[in-house]
Amino acid sequence: MTEPSISRRTLMKGTALLLASTALARHASAQAAPPGGRLIVAADSEPKNLNPAIVASNGVFFIASKVIEPLAEAAFDGKDGLAPRLATSWKGSADGLSVTFKLRDGVTWHDGKPFTSADVAFSALNIWKPLQNLGRLVFANLEAVDTPDDYTAIFRFSKPTPFQLIRNALPVVTSVVAKHIFDGSDIAANPANNTLVGTGPFKFAEHKPGEYYRLTRNEDYWDKGQPKLDEIVFRVLPDRGSAGAALEADEIQLAAFSAVPLADLDRISKVDGIKVFSKGYEALTYQLVVEINHRRKELTDLRVRQAIAHAIDKKFVVDTIFLGYAAASTGPVPKNAPEFYTSDVASYDFNLAAANDILDKAGYPKGSDGTRFKLKLRPAPYFNETRQFGDYLRQALAGIGIDAEIVNADAAAHQKAVYTDHDFDLAVGPPVFRGDPAISTTILVQSGTPAGVPFSNQGGYVNPELDKIILQASETVDTAARTDLYRKFQQLVVADLPLINVAEWGFITVARDTVLNVSNNPRWAVSNWGDTALQS
Repeated sequence: MTEPSISRRTLMKGTALLLASTALARHASAQAAPPGGRLIVAADSEPKNLNPAIVASNGVFFIASKVIEPLAEAAFDGKDGLAPRLATSWKGSADGLSVTFKLRDGVTWHDGKPFTSADVAFSALNIWKPLQNLGRLVFANLEAVDTPDDYTAIFRFSKPTPFQLIRNALPVVTSVVAKHIFDGSDIAANPANNTLVGTGPFKFAEHKPGEYYRLTRNEDYWDKGQPKLDEIVFRVLPDRGSAGAALEADEIQLAAFSAVPLADLDRISKVDGIKVFSKGYEALTYQLVVEINHRRKELTDLRVRQAIAHAIDKKFVVDTIFLGYAAASTGPVPKNAPEFYTSDVASYDFNLAAANDILDKAGYPKGSDGTRFKLKLRPAPYFNETRQFGDYLRQALAGIGIDAEIVNADAAAHQKAVYTDHDFDLAVGPPVFRGDPAISTTILVQSGTPAGVPFSNQGGYVNPELDKIILQASETVDTAARTDLYRKFQQLVVADLPLINVAEWGFITVARDTVLNVSNNPRWAVSNWGDTALQS
């Protein structure tokens, strides 16, 4: 569903509603368009591993979701917010020990071999559970997958596993890969991780490093009439400022994930032939957080963490860094997740006087140069906003006598420094809330995660009470009881500040008006684009 060109004020209002509303917008049916055409899209990165079964992240999904499919996808109108993909139905047992999936018949892999339940079982047991960044949490207690026939897969769990979690996780953690391609190989090193073979509407054609990825139409796709497009070309444009210029010149037709800088949206929305969309990211809420290394003596002191929280002006961050396209966070669950969200948590108002007083009383006096102590600050390089917030945070900390040295690095070096080497005191991170706290949220504060797991608690924070709640919620089958546990989880996190949640935001898509069926599901940018079309 396309939208008319809109002003910044309208976009701000739309984003605020997205973050605060308890209901998802309804979208019109897909727009009719003749098949064919090449869609050229801006891509700002080139993932080292393009297999979404291993790396469940939006940078990977953006390209790979058109090739490799999950069991189910998010939907505005589907039951429980889901639409069938490789599975046609799913049902959990009352005891939480099994989930039965009925699979789609008549699906073939891009190399012509049939898709069966053996592929699902192999993916779950050999990839999602042991290798995937998120699947290792969701499927921690998965012990077997029965395949009584080619179109039934029964997941067996050693401990009660909430069906609420499995259901919420389906779009993110269940990308299915072909057993015949990966079985017997070193899965992590298999070349097929970057030359994808899937069941999706598009086939992987080629990758020219530094230039583009090219996907071509799957003529044998199971959903007849899709895909509409002949090709999708992801043009590598690491400089986000260039995406808007390329759109205006009609060199590309679409830029997602706010590839057009927020500061340019008001102007570009008025350009003839260009449309701006604030929808399509409802299931991809990003959270701006300050990650804390609890190995650092000063940062193990709750009072220091409280002082840092008081030094951050969230309103300034939202208004100045995000230009209003965000909302201030209250804790680790965003407002647009009403199934779990609670506002009944501690708050840390912006108050430099209070922050300085806390540090004085905690025994961290200012020296003759006005400095109490120094910290190493690593802003994540993924977005303009995370880098800008790093600069802001350095200044904010200076206001309470903390000298923060900014260390910038590219994505690979940043991830290694923070999540493997622990070479940081504070880091700026943008984790994603994916519909359930157990998916990429509890991992940020749960202890015991091995070194090297990205976007996890590599700050060494340990809280047995919090770990107990996380474990209990992971085995609580009753939906109401599990939801209540996650509200207690939020209260504990905000009270003890293992990290500091600052803001939460969705993204913006900008496209030529010839692109049809944009933003028509809650994960649109990372969905399969089977009905995306070009108007002739």
